Amino acid sequence: MNSTQTALRDEVRQLAEEAFRSKLISGHGDGPDIKEYQIVYQGKPRHLPLEQARLFLTNLLYRSRIV
Repeated sequence: MNSTQTALRDEVRQLAEEAFRSKLISGHGDGPDIKEYQIVYQGKPRHLPLEQARLFLTNLLYRSRIV
């Protein structure tokens, strides 16, 4: 994994931890593929590519702050 992917994975991990602490997701962790991240949302595990995981978590956190 190159440094860009490592940085992206770290960012996704931080966003996921924030979403978990805010009770927006019920779990998270590394996916079975090195290019994926697992997010448990509404009781269903989702394996998302890192870029998509970052976008999903950013949007989820943003929406929670608006309400």
